[in-house]
Amino acid sequence: MSISDTVKAYLKNKPYTMEALEKGIVNYSALARLVQEELGIRNYQAIKAAIRRYAGQREALRGSIELRAMKVLKENRIALLDGVHVIISREDIGIDNDAKVKIDEYYVYLTRKDTLKTLGKKAKDNLVKVRDNCSAVIIYSEENIEGASGVIAFLASLLAEQNINVIEFISCYTETIFVVSREDALRSYELLSGIMR
Repeated sequence: MSISDTVKAYLKNKPYTMEALEKGIVNYSALARLVQEELGIRNYQAIKAAIRRYAGQREALRGSIELRAMKVLKENRIALLDGVHVIISREDIGIDNDAKVKIDEYYVYLTRKDTLKTLGKKAKDNLVKVRDNCSAVIIYSEENIEGASGVIAFLASLLAEQNINVIEFISCYTETIFVVSREDALRSYELLSGIMR
């Protein structure tokens, strides 16, 4: 594999470095020295040239991903649902009228806070984890969101850049749900609703 291909493969596995490259805020010399050290490649100039070429390609791509995401997200509706619990169980615990997903051997529920009080002992014995004091930010989109690559990554990166942890994420047809801690709920809502105006 050529030095250029090796550097490209290395950078593809560094999403935050990629984002900085796309935004044009990277010191190429410093990054080339880091890549040189981590990959053990001696030719510093070839590494730096590969980074410059790849950064140019990514800048153009990033702009198109952001524009595509903004176009898809414009005029979407957004809602904030407070008082959400995330319940993870080994078995179906029979909660109705709430979001339920079965993944491998676990069931994940998004439910109202008072639901825990109604569970019997058998159901409580099957609980793996309960996260309370959560909020759900729900984005209602048009059908075109399903065919638009990069939109969900764009939304998640907006939250990550503000140090907001997504506790759970669910995407179902035209609804996208980010579950965050209650303390991050308003910031999340303001940030995501801001890009939809």
